[in-house]
Amino acid sequence: MHIISRKALRDAEQQYRELEGSLDAWYRIAKAASWTCLNDVRQTWSSTDAVDDKTVFNIKGNKYRLITKINYRSQTIFIKAVLTHADYDKEVWKK
Repeated sequence: MHIISRKALRDAEQQYRELEGSLDAWYRIAKAASWTCLNDVRQTWSSTDAVDDKTVFNIKGNKYRLITKINYRSQTIFIKAVLTHADYDKEVWKK
């Protein structure tokens, strides 16, 4: 998978220091993957949900949410946001 952009993940690691390593692990797993649907994603990363047109990954023991949009046809993942669970629950990211 091609991931746009890794900078967003690095920025999140700077903002939330406890994410160091967790987002890098997600990046390495996702980059090596060839997902064709949500079920493929869940076989690799079981704590993943579809919300509207986004794919949401639970990161760091459910403390954070990585919100993405995946284009399976082009094998591209667009990083939309990395949020704490509390910020995610406010649903501002949906707008």
